[in-house]
Amino acid sequence: MNLTISDTSVFNRLRIILVDTSHPGNIGAVARAMKTMGFSDLRLVNPRFDDALTHPDAIAFASGAQDILASAKVVDKIEDALVDCHFVAAVSARLREFSPPVIAPREFADKVVNTTTQPVALVFGSERYGLPNEIVMNSNVLINVPANPVYSSLNLAQAVQILAYECRMSVLANPLYSAPTSEIGFQGEMASLDQIDRMYQHLEEALVKMDFLDPQNPKKLMPRLKRLFSRAQLEVEEVNIIRGISKRILDFTKK
Repeated sequence: MNLTISDTSVFNRLRIILVDTSHPGNIGAVARAMKTMGFSDLRLVNPRFDDALTHPDAIAFASGAQDILASAKVVDKIEDALVDCHFVAAVSARLREFSPPVIAPREFADKVVNTTTQPVALVFGSERYGLPNEIVMNSNVLINVPANPVYSSLNLAQAVQILAYECRMSVLANPLYSAPTSEIGFQGEMASLDQIDRMYQHLEEALVKMDFLDPQNPKKLMPRLKRLFSRAQLEVEEVNIIRGISKRILDFTKK
């Protein structure tokens, strides 16, 4: 689904920051995860490889999201990556004795989508060591993904995907957001109650004619059919198809 993006939209305000990333492939996979959810602001802090954004593994794992890599910025210090950010969330599977408030991804998403219009940063640590305590303690919140406690290790791109997905879903759930009409699949006009009622009458007449429905002992056939069709949210063309089938049955039984 395409979204109309304003200047204050979370899609323009959310910055993904990767600290001390070891594998260029993970950086490419993060770019892909971001693009699939509509985000584009990527910053790298002191990556292991100087060519982290142009490394063949990064390009390969980006899989069509090379534009995210091309626009990404590389800095030496976390402070440079956080410039202009008003709210910082550290992401870690490891809880700390002294840390900011711990929240879940969905709570974070609802907060940044519905309660602020300022730039926000999501900070992810290295694949092996996670985030330094100093970065965590200087953040506003610590995000912990409620994964399997026996094995809570997430790939870097998976963690980014979860947070980006939650933010996107929070936008879609916002009652102030009006989604554009989807261009995927056929979008028909919903049938009116009168059109559906006349379809039922036509169908019932056809079923009686073909001896499938006994009008003296109808049992619950028509109520069950109505229950079945009500779940389908019938469109005008679909109602017309059912009425066309009913007409052919009636025509056939006249012969």
